[in-house]
Amino acid sequence: MKRFSFSTLMLVLGLLFIYLPMLILVIYSFNASKLVTVWGGWSLKWYLGLLDNTQLMGSVARSLEIACYTAVAAVALGTLAAFVLTRVTRFKGRTLFGGLVTAPLVMPEVITGLSLLLLFVAMAQMIGWPMERGLVTIWIAHTTFCAAYVAVVVSARLRELDLSIEEAAMDLGARPLKVFFLITIPMIAPSLAAGGMMSFALSLDDLVLASFVSGPGSTTLPMEVFSAVRLGVKPEINAVASLILMAVSLMTFMVWYFSRKAEANRKRAIQEAMDQTTSETWQPQRTPATA
Repeated sequence: MKRFSFSTLMLVLGLLFIYLPMLILVIYSFNASKLVTVWGGWSLKWYLGLLDNTQLMGSVARSLEIACYTAVAAVALGTLAAFVLTRVTRFKGRTLFGGLVTAPLVMPEVITGLSLLLLFVAMAQMIGWPMERGLVTIWIAHTTFCAAYVAVVVSARLRELDLSIEEAAMDLGARPLKVFFLITIPMIAPSLAAGGMMSFALSLDDLVLASFVSGPGSTTLPMEVFSAVRLGVKPEINAVASLILMAVSLMTFMVWYFSRKAEANRKRAIQEAMDQTTSETWQPQRTPATA
């Protein structure tokens, strides 16, 4: 019988500590009682009530829209910054540039949010843009914050790449831009996907930056939940959180499934190519039988 080790116990306790509150939240989203702490039986009325709660659903749609835009912009900017840091080894101000790229990782969000707020106010006074704070200012703030995470993830992947593949392509006549899009991008695609999902999650979860740079009519989901929690948790919030958990879990499963399927197809193609190469190698050695 296998012995139950201390490390296994810590692993189980850690998983329970992380996922048990989520499970309780999902269960209480089906609570029929208006009081979150009192169980009143099973009911779907809070999920149906979300259709009438235009304010909460509007904040959900707004947060998802900003998160999508942030993921795209952060991946683009973070990839360019990572490419400069790893491939352009000698230029003046490289250390300063690297520090500026990674500064949002260690800087408190309160300072970042206040700095961006002062920047937007100064820009509005000097050039007249932005006239008011809203979705655009939140998107810029989230992109500034998330691009640093993408740069770190993509830089780690770029340092592990074999440069001989890119050099061989350029020796065959491919231009650097074509090599970047046809060779480099496919090889770092997993890190780009990881950076995009991380940026999406960070943007969807952010409260501090959005509180500083948002304006009237641009309330995000974390801001809506935070304002509602101060007056008491509403059952609709549990329902929204459960739907987000379900969507994230489904997306994660789909990514895992298609990644596993692509990896299996790749291994199968490599095995078939090796078998074909082996058969072609041994075929010329065969001699016809003589009578």
